[in-house]
Amino acid sequence: MSINMSNADVFPTTPSVKDLVKILYGGKRFGNHVDEVWPNLFIGDMSVANDRYSLWKLGITHVVNAAHGRMHCQGSHDFYGSTVDYYGVPADDSPSFDLSRYFSPSAEYIQNALDTAGARVFVHCAVGVSRSASLVLAYLMIHHHYTLLEAINKVKERRWIFPNTGFLKQLRALDIKLHMSNPPHLQNK
Repeated sequence: MSINMSNADVFPTTPSVKDLVKILYGGKRFGNHVDEVWPNLFIGDMSVANDRYSLWKLGITHVVNAAHGRMHCQGSHDFYGSTVDYYGVPADDSPSFDLSRYFSPSAEYIQNALDTAGARVFVHCAVGVSRSASLVLAYLMIHHHYTLLEAINKVKERRWIFPNTGFLKQLRALDIKLHMSNPPHLQNK
């Protein structure tokens, strides 16, 4: 007896961009300036990123600036000094911008930081809903083997996010790639 299984039977279906937008619109549509979306991993906006005292109160040890080099985000190695490790991603919040090339390096940076005892990582962009959220979603997919939908739902438990449609397409491509190389039956969440 032979079993004929299609890819749809083996791999979970990645929702379309249209379906992802509907999911993202659901739930609360307001955000705080900063939210802890995973243990010791925070997403926030530039008002927190530009306030060293707020970061100190949160115990932030590492900053990922997904708007590095933009006029409105002051963050840099010089701005934070020696007490905070800094990683800049020079991303535009534009559907045509290729953020996917930063998915793996940013995920590695976040994971390495979180592997450090006492580390607390703050990922931000201007508003904290598109670029920064996309990098955190990619991190959860790469290092915790979440599907894109699972990662979105996990982050949405704590923060309203809304990656632009170009980033959603890139996250969908990552989701498909990860699940082809790491089938669900071999995953360990």
